[in-house]
Amino acid sequence: MTQVFLAAQAAQNGGSMTSFIIMMVAIFAIMYFFMIKPQQKRQKEIQNFQNTLAEGTSVITGGGIYGTVKKIDLANNIVEVKIADGVVIRVDKGSVFKDTASTPIQK
Repeated sequence: MTQVFLAAQAAQNGGSMTSFIIMMVAIFAIMYFFMIKPQQKRQKEIQNFQNTLAEGTSVITGGGIYGTVKKIDLANNIVEVKIADGVVIRVDKGSVFKDTASTPIQK
């Protein structure tokens, strides 16, 4: 009688372990498709934008400064951004994130 009970309990625990593993795989798949994959796509778009920067492009820096690209130094990975008349700042190419022309204006 005890052996039957232990065998039934072992089968029940094995079934719950299988459902636990299936649940964990499902949670990981959901996280991948709703969180990780969109973030990778966004990073790829930012990288492509940074690689195609050209003089005269309107940009936003990582610090939230709006400006226009005046000069790109690929050797040192530096971008000079004009933020006002007579004011040019030097920023790392990796801190230039958006083209302001494609940024929607919110009311």
